[in-house]
Amino acid sequence: MTIPTPSSSPILLSKCIVFPDQPSSVADLKLSVSDLPMLSCHYIQKGCLFTSTNLDQISLLDLLKSGLSRALSRFPPLAGRLVTDDHGYVYIKCNDAGVEFIHANACEFFVRDLLVPGDLPEGFKEFFAFDRMVSFAGHFSPIMAVQITFLADGIFIGCSVNHAVTDGTSFWNFFNTFAEECKAAKSTTTTKTITITPTPDFRRDSVLVSPAVLRLPPSGPEVTFSNDVPLRERIFSFSRESILKLKAKTNEKKLVDNGDLTVTAVEIMGKQSNDMYCQNNGKVGSIFDSWYKNDTVTKQHADSEAISMTTISSFQSLCALLWRSVTRARKLPPNKTTTFRMAVNCRHRLEPKLDPYYFGNAIQSIPTYASAGDVLSRDLRWCAEKLNENVIAHDNGMVRRFVENWEANPGMFPLGNADGASVTMGSSPRFPMYENDFGWGRPLAVRSGRANKFDGKISAFPNREGGGSIDLEVVLAPETMAGIESDSEFMQYVTAPN
Repeated sequence: MTIPTPSSSPILLSKCIVFPDQPSSVADLKLSVSDLPMLSCHYIQKGCLFTSTNLDQISLLDLLKSGLSRALSRFPPLAGRLVTDDHGYVYIKCNDAGVEFIHANACEFFVRDLLVPGDLPEGFKEFFAFDRMVSFAGHFSPIMAVQITFLADGIFIGCSVNHAVTDGTSFWNFFNTFAEECKAAKSTTTTKTITITPTPDFRRDSVLVSPAVLRLPPSGPEVTFSNDVPLRERIFSFSRESILKLKAKTNEKKLVDNGDLTVTAVEIMGKQSNDMYCQNNGKVGSIFDSWYKNDTVTKQHADSEAISMTTISSFQSLCALLWRSVTRARKLPPNKTTTFRMAVNCRHRLEPKLDPYYFGNAIQSIPTYASAGDVLSRDLRWCAEKLNENVIAHDNGMVRRFVENWEANPGMFPLGNADGASVTMGSSPRFPMYENDFGWGRPLAVRSGRANKFDGKISAFPNREGGGSIDLEVVLAPETMAGIESDSEFMQYVTAPN
């Protein structure tokens, strides 16, 4: 189901540059090996939908501009520009050049129009500046733009940020700070009662900062995927209860005793009173007590073989479910190699660890490969274990190997789905997207623009209800989307819209 698109795009009412309220003391920041490949990606476009505030438009705009100005003083790189020196190194010049601030009117839209179930309304795509702008453009355009769009009964605050400057962690740290500064100014109490996000860490002293040079054409790189193929996009929501049910399904362990007997964890737990294992000094019961409490436990067999019993996470279970459903819907040949890419945060994986508030890109993309035949003929746990093994293996040594491989052959991040058999998972349900309170309550919804959208691009958001519930923003070819919408294995876990 889609809503009729209003006859016109939002009306631009004003545009200006907002500057930091304090001069920057941050030196120029060299782009890292995680930043540079993003120069060919579109600007990140994320924003929040709110109901109307009790402020008139002029007062609200003044509040947002002043809050943005103060937030930029804490994030000087966002108010800078990209520069490339004579040696080919790219830097963020923290020169206080400012960010673009846009005021637009889309009073043909009501909040309810934008929250209908089914395919996402195209209206959201009009609420962001720098539409499909490539991040290299930060050399001659602002690194960030904020667009405030007034609806008939609400507002949308959209933020477009250069992807070579920030990843999702840095983006939402800034967005939270922006909201906190506005709330502090709006509050009638002292600002000491307002929680402020910690100051970002701008240090560039890790292995991610490399002497390698990425050679770029004078006109800059282009995106590595087509912008013109037909796509469908919708949000699939998964409640906490549904996620727990899926995780339990994924973690049905199978135990084999000398090849003679196969039982699942659920079967053992349901038959503890008479199961042959439980008669052996209650060892199996204690094993499964440990399984629910810990990530990994091991059962020793009589022949001293050990079977690893790793608990698959909720999110990995969900990724495995999606991998199977998309592969099935694409009707791929059994011998076709499929790829599931997951973006991982490297801040805590490196040794020594990066600060949790390290500013910049600190992500790497982990590919997991399997034939379409294996993805569909094996069970959900098999797919989830493949993903889990790669995530666990991505430790300090693996992060450093990724860096070394890039240094040996510097290049752009290959976004897209060139072989028609890939899924790329981005963003994170752990990001604090619904903690943005500008002074009039939490967002009704978090949405994105057209940036970096291609067949197989998935973005994970926390659901507004919290408690471990998750939203997946799914972008697929129309026939593939129709396939997963009729996939009973997938849809049984999807929460029906209210």
